[in-house]
Amino acid sequence: MKLLSEHIEKNQSGSVRLIAQEPEDIWHVYNLVQKGDQLQASTVRGVKSESKTGSVTTDRVRITLTVSIEDVFFDSHACALRINGRNVGESKYVAFGQYHTLDLELNQPFTLSKPEWDLISLKRINDACDITQQADVAAVTMQEGLAVVCLLTQYMTVVRQRIDVPIPRKRRGSTTNYEKGLKRFYDQIYRAIKQHVDFDIVKVVILGSPGFVRDQFFEHMMAEAVKAEDRDILTNKAKFLLVHTSSGHKGALEEVMRDPQIKARLADTKSAQEARAIDKFYQMLNDEPDRAFYGYDDVCKAAENGAIGTLMVTDELFRAADVPTRKKYIQLVEDSQATNADVLVFSSLHVSGERLNQLTGVAAILNFPLVLESDDESEPGTHHL
Repeated sequence: MKLLSEHIEKNQSGSVRLIAQEPEDIWHVYNLVQKGDQLQASTVRGVKSESKTGSVTTDRVRITLTVSIEDVFFDSHACALRINGRNVGESKYVAFGQYHTLDLELNQPFTLSKPEWDLISLKRINDACDITQQADVAAVTMQEGLAVVCLLTQYMTVVRQRIDVPIPRKRRGSTTNYEKGLKRFYDQIYRAIKQHVDFDIVKVVILGSPGFVRDQFFEHMMAEAVKAEDRDILTNKAKFLLVHTSSGHKGALEEVMRDPQIKARLADTKSAQEARAIDKFYQMLNDEPDRAFYGYDDVCKAAENGAIGTLMVTDELFRAADVPTRKKYIQLVEDSQATNADVLVFSSLHVSGERLNQLTGVAAILNFPLVLESDDESEPGTHHL
């Protein structure tokens, strides 16, 4: 994301002008826009015109429109964003108050205006524009006949390709068909890595599987790379990291992010920091439950007592349609920061964010034990969803 200009008033109203340069930037914009905001962007509009003979033609005209946002649609697979709203600016082709849908495009500048820019929105812009915040990781989880190729950034886990190849069973006295099926499977994974992994950007390629599937595939890939003199694979051999997973499904990435080898290789990335925090929370929930709170009410009480050491919140909570809900979570963040707590905003499209969503989307690790007053039917230390 590139910030072109920023005009924020003392009352926190104002506008920013940005360019989405990568597909992930569209995800950032999705988290920035809210109902009632105004978005100005270039768009294409069908304009009808009538000739002197009475024939009607429709021309596609590129215009700049400003709409007051009413609906937002995000496609996580295509990283596409559609914003629907009423025109609030002067236009030769669109009447004031008329509805129009803007498709946000890469490398096209746009201006977003808000009646109030809160600290979460401003931080997201800073993070999105800071290239050092990028986590450049690819992962392939596999089991015989199934593989999932993913790209992991600090905000998203994007499935780039799912590979399903039927592999015949081994027959007594002959394994020819089995070996041919396995080779077809490994060849498809090899081609998928070549297609989706940019080794100029990616720092680590994780290969995860149960059993020895990952080791067998790695040997096959390197042998094929030697035959084909594939310099991309051969010169980046050290970037491949082989780890155990319980399956070849995408959900196995949750295990991968807890692996000590992965944590070491990704020590400085935001995704690894989040994975460590959520692991520490679960450990604390087992060992010292009075220092591990989840659910808004309990976490809020912990903030009131200045007890929070680390606050974890999913970005989904800041996209709440009703303003009071959004504001109460922003207030929780501000209250926690006022007592020097670390605040981590997890992406709901990342595996760590999915784990946090299982805990209502908000959780906290406390600096000291805190026992809350519970009702007569609850056990001490119980945290309600």
